[in-house]
Amino acid sequence: MSGIATGLWIFALLMGLLALRVPIGVAMFTMGSLGYAWLSGSLTPLLSVWKNVGYARLSNYDLIVIPMFLLMGQFATHGGLSAALFRFVAAFMGHLKGGIAMASIGACAGFGAICGSSLATAATMGQVALPELRRYGYSGALATGALAAGGTLGIMIPPSVPLVIYAILTQESIGKLFMAAVLPGLIAMVGYMVVVKIIVTLRPEAGPAGPRVPWPERLKALAQVLPVLGVFAVVIIGIYGGWANPTEAAAIGAAACGVLAVATGGMRLKGLVDSALGTAQATAMIFLVLLGADMLNTALALSQMPVELAAWVKDSGLHPMVVMVAILVIYIGLGCVMDSLAMILLTIPIFYPMVMGLEFHGLGATDKSIWFGILALMVVEIGLVHPPVGMNVFIINRLARDVPLVETFKGVMPFLASDLLRIVLLLSFPAISLVLVNTLGG
Repeated sequence: MSGIATGLWIFALLMGLLALRVPIGVAMFTMGSLGYAWLSGSLTPLLSVWKNVGYARLSNYDLIVIPMFLLMGQFATHGGLSAALFRFVAAFMGHLKGGIAMASIGACAGFGAICGSSLATAATMGQVALPELRRYGYSGALATGALAAGGTLGIMIPPSVPLVIYAILTQESIGKLFMAAVLPGLIAMVGYMVVVKIIVTLRPEAGPAGPRVPWPERLKALAQVLPVLGVFAVVIIGIYGGWANPTEAAAIGAAACGVLAVATGGMRLKGLVDSALGTAQATAMIFLVLLGADMLNTALALSQMPVELAAWVKDSGLHPMVVMVAILVIYIGLGCVMDSLAMILLTIPIFYPMVMGLEFHGLGATDKSIWFGILALMVVEIGLVHPPVGMNVFIINRLARDVPLVETFKGVMPFLASDLLRIVLLLSFPAISLVLVNTLGG
């Protein structure tokens, strides 16, 4: 049996386990173990691999950056920093038609800059912004659609946990990937705001204007949010400037968020305990998925599937852009059955060699790797809101119980159109993701 055929069997059985609702980390570890034992013809090599894979992955110093970024987001959530971000953006935009929805999107982007998780961003900002959107009479579809789409900025705006995972899998620079995500993330935010503007222009009753906030209150809101912006600047500039590695910068950011959360009066002992517990739970889940992905990738490497598939694609004569579009479509399909982290871990070992073996816009190896990482992140982001799963949609809909789920999915459709347009732009103009990296990187 060829390596591709063996790999396809492993994937087919993996999807079967997922259909039976086996957790993704357990399913990948199980199929990786069974596949490796079958390919090696003995259980003895499998026992050795279990020992080596577990130690090699979980002793990796770079992985400490994940719980540090998660802790930073937990402190921001339990310390009330999300509410300060929303008040700041709403103070400057709330008087416009659709302004509260735009403010929600802007606050999601700001919270994403200190969180790194889309699900946490959607849940936190939904609790903060949804009551205001409903109080001013926003339609259920626009209110929930804007928050579900805005929540995806949690992984698009750095720091981003999926980007950290991508960097570890591909041996790419975390700092460069974070810098490459800044401009696409800002374009995503502006694109979502434009969608809101178009909706309220066509249907003014969907997003009434709020009251105009006086300048003294605006400046007060700005003063409250400046420390949060400072944390983002310290983390990103620290990583990319070279005076702190990603783990050190993440630790500094987490500590700064903790101090801010206490100083602003939003977090006490219960918040501290909840933050630690939430971080531990999320970290354990991510590490289990990482361990399962490593075992699966070890089996696939033994089958030679990635190498054979990359060689087949390279010799097929297909235009590189056709291959890239096919990869992105597969990502959108996978978004129906699994979360963003699982998609990155499952597919990058397969797709990355294929992409790196093809020619795109004359890009060098490093630029191509960074460009593909941002593209993959953007398509994974779509999986968080498109039917039939859309984890962000379910989170927001759980908060807005008076809005039917169908209405929420209708509400995110215009934002999906913005996402698709952004992907086309990045496919056509890789410089969107590379200009800051190449300019600031000298």
